[in-house]
Amino acid sequence: MELGAFSISLSVKDLDASRAFYEALGFSVTGGDAAQNWLVLRNANTVVGLFKGMFEGNWLTFNPGWDQQAKPLPGFTDIRQLQAQLDASGVPLSTRADHDGNGPAHVMLSDPDGNVILIDQHVPRPSP
Repeated sequence: MELGAFSISLSVKDLDASRAFYEALGFSVTGGDAAQNWLVLRNANTVVGLFKGMFEGNWLTFNPGWDQQAKPLPGFTDIRQLQAQLDASGVPLSTRADHDGNGPAHVMLSDPDGNVILIDQHVPRPSP
């Protein structure tokens, strides 16, 4: 199962302090909006999202249709196909994508320990 680009989404208490900490580790801001309380930082192929007040806990995030630099891929497994594979495997989803949709969509699930996994496709379904 190809889930796409991986990042970790961290729920932070102080966006500025978290940004400074990760910058000290060699990360740099490559996206987001501090005025909206979220930033995306990169260090080579490692991606960390910082989110203040948007959700509880930390999430594992996968982005079908993107490479690790958030650039669209010419071919990939669409979120609706991934959802069908998860359904066939008996994996329960807490949020589902519209099976008939063609645009961006997401699904959410939790692992056995309650860690949230977001599979978040930002690009349209690939052409056949």
